[in-house]
Amino acid sequence: MQTDVSVTIPAAAATARTRAQWMVLLAAFLGWMFDGVEQGIFPLVARPALQDLLGVESDKLIGTWMGWITALFLLGAAAGGLVFGWLGDRLGRVRSMMLSILAYSLFTGCIYFATAPWHLGLFRFLAAVGMGGEWSLGVALVMECWPEGKRPLLAGAIGAAANLGFGLVGALGAAFSVTRDSWRWVMLAGAAPALLCLFIAYFVPESERWKSSVRSAAATPLREVFSQRLWKNTAIGIMVASIVLIGTWGSVQWLPSWADQLTKGKINNAKGLTQMLSALGAIIGCFVGPWIGGRMGRRPAYFILCLVSLLSCAFLFRHVEAYGPLFLLMALLVGGATAAFFGWLPLYLPELFPTRVRATGQGICYNTGRIFAAVGAVQMGLLMRYYEGSYARAGATITLIYGVGMIIIWLAPETRGKPLPD
Repeated sequence: MQTDVSVTIPAAAATARTRAQWMVLLAAFLGWMFDGVEQGIFPLVARPALQDLLGVESDKLIGTWMGWITALFLLGAAAGGLVFGWLGDRLGRVRSMMLSILAYSLFTGCIYFATAPWHLGLFRFLAAVGMGGEWSLGVALVMECWPEGKRPLLAGAIGAAANLGFGLVGALGAAFSVTRDSWRWVMLAGAAPALLCLFIAYFVPESERWKSSVRSAAATPLREVFSQRLWKNTAIGIMVASIVLIGTWGSVQWLPSWADQLTKGKINNAKGLTQMLSALGAIIGCFVGPWIGGRMGRRPAYFILCLVSLLSCAFLFRHVEAYGPLFLLMALLVGGATAAFFGWLPLYLPELFPTRVRATGQGICYNTGRIFAAVGAVQMGLLMRYYEGSYARAGATITLIYGVGMIIIWLAPETRGKPLPD
């Protein structure tokens, strides 16, 4: 009996390609999920950790430190996006992703040994360098390996991954009280994602699209993303990412600490439950954002998300005054509205740049946005002091930024229905 080689070989190739696509998606999903775990750990431990290290109870002083530490985290992420995005375009997506995951895992674990508040800032900065790189590398790898028609769904999955990790940390906080005595052990657990590097090394293939691109032309990513051909796309990408990140890191990330303040620390699971519900809403929102972008267009979707975020944040910060069912419901809704952008961004940013500079371009846009978000986080801390420790009044001020986003998005190019640029 003869074997039809012409049929067998294409079938085997298709099977191998499908397996490679799923390995790529799994690696990117887990990498970004653990990134979300790392991001979620600090809001959970920040208040008790700073109370322990500073020996104080006042939220005025704690809020100031939280603002500066959050700013350092965002600056580190911005640096990581530039460094690892460049490495991803020069050395490959997979090797660079392994290095980024190793960095954010080990430096998060180092926080266990902190003895002063500035130690928190230093190790959060170093961990963030790895986190900032992982996003752009994972998004580039997935979008280059999967077919065009799957992009909205995949963008939602990538956005949801970080919020799943954020929610898992919230569930941990709801089940176990994070106190002055226990916060160090939570940070030590943050080193566990380093094990993911072993999986990536053995099972995740490099992007064939990237390999073909660098064979045809030498990559000069930093020069090219600011070239005459691409600088407008880069500027637009920075602006739309900045709006999103300022709104999230300047206010929404502070909801667990606000819950702790409202309960005067007497409801031990208030922080964790708030974070878990916010993350649950975010997981749903991350699929809704790119779905709207796929159905209505990238620009209308962003406008709608800004409007819903502005209205929901205004209600939460201006009309909710006590911890309870309404507070938790709004944490769910605000989490969904403001995180829907994190499904929209993985859909839109890859469409602005050609393959050979995609990781760098995405990294610059997303992580320059983090620099502006760092300014927003510092302003939140200063507003906390100005408003006598009021998270609500400071949050209501910062989230007005979504109104700016409703205007800026109409300057952006519409990319719906267009293939990824080569």
